[in-house]
Amino acid sequence: MIIMKFGGTSVANFEAITRTIFIIGGKLDQKPVVVVSALSKVTDLLYRISDAAAAKDSALTKDLLAQLRQRHVSLACELLEQNPVQKESAVGRVNAICDELDALANAVCAVGELSDRNKAIIISNGELLSSTIICFAMNAKGIRTNWIDARKMMITNDSYLKGEPVVEEIVARVPGMIEEAYKGMDAVITQGFIASNMAGRQTVLGRGGSDYSASLIGMAVDAERIEIWTDVDGVRTADPRKVQNTKYLEKISFEEAAEMAHFGAKVLHPLTIEPAVKKNIPIYVLNSMNPSGKGTAILRNELIEDGVKSVSFKENIRVINIFSMRMINTSGFLRRVFEIFSENKVSVDLISTSEANISVTVDASENVDSTVSALSEFADVIVDDDKAQVSVIGKNIVRLNGMLKKTFAPLKRCNVYMISQGASFVNISFVVDREELTEVVQDLHDHLFDHPEELETF
Repeated sequence: MIIMKFGGTSVANFEAITRTIFIIGGKLDQKPVVVVSALSKVTDLLYRISDAAAAKDSALTKDLLAQLRQRHVSLACELLEQNPVQKESAVGRVNAICDELDALANAVCAVGELSDRNKAIIISNGELLSSTIICFAMNAKGIRTNWIDARKMMITNDSYLKGEPVVEEIVARVPGMIEEAYKGMDAVITQGFIASNMAGRQTVLGRGGSDYSASLIGMAVDAERIEIWTDVDGVRTADPRKVQNTKYLEKISFEEAAEMAHFGAKVLHPLTIEPAVKKNIPIYVLNSMNPSGKGTAILRNELIEDGVKSVSFKENIRVINIFSMRMINTSGFLRRVFEIFSENKVSVDLISTSEANISVTVDASENVDSTVSALSEFADVIVDDDKAQVSVIGKNIVRLNGMLKKTFAPLKRCNVYMISQGASFVNISFVVDREELTEVVQDLHDHLFDHPEELETF
């Protein structure tokens, strides 16, 4: 059994879905479990619907709901034009889903209050609509396909908008549900991103969570492989939208992939790797627009050679500097500092410490006012905004002769505010001014990848 996850661009329209069904059709002998995202940009539209409803903007809410319905009804009609009976059933189901959404959004709009629970329900509709339409289209193409409601097998805690998976419950439910759904079928299809809590109330895994859904399902069924189908030819040495002359990576380790995702690479959701690692399931990042391409294989560590694999970055971060003489020879000080970050639900990326100073980086989208206020009760706190974080990632990179020299050579002309080296020997990260990021990343990539022979393991 294999897991095939298709992102929004792979199911964006008639052409994309037709390609996706062709790809699935070539893998029926491997018993595919298909996991789909919402159509491209639909989740953004659903967020706009929830915001408009919360603001009691009835005209905008009505207009956005009509756009959502029209796009999906038109797509169902286009895909099933040659199958009138299937088309009527698909359109009926799409309208039923949209009717339920309309009722909820209009109720929210009437009171002007949007709970996390209702927001989770609203933003879940993209996957319900896309998977429904694609299921009908697959059957119309002769692929006998069963539709599974992910909310009955993907179980999370009670955090409606960023659910934490209850892994033991997922492992208990998924295999039986998929086995039952597969009876007499060629494939099964379900939704990424959406889930429910133990009480059956709807939750979501957070933005980009469809990759995570696929990996959790793969772990639960002990899949042979997990395929993440997107719109790029695998993983590259840097973001090609920011860096010229990037190179394709044929294979990387689980650990390298996790670091890349965490430190800014956008090909995978950061949490995707963990479930696959538990069962040692290889992950393949593939391009649905170029299905014959090899893509990138993400494999266990011992199958991967040492060396630099990627320059990743986070474009907009802030640095929080915490200074206090009380740190010196005082136990428990660090614990108190990070308890404050935890209590305020602020996620920390990089950490650097000295005798009387702690520096951390956080995403600029994080609200740190209450955190800074609490820290200021016992320390001097300075917050530096408009910074960017750059990470050099690769297996055993600290054991490469000349690594630090090549990393910091391009930085002669800019300020470096913080340096952090991962204890796992997989990354070296540093912080620069945001306005310097593009030049720094390009220069660093050129230094590291144009002459890799200068780096030798010692």
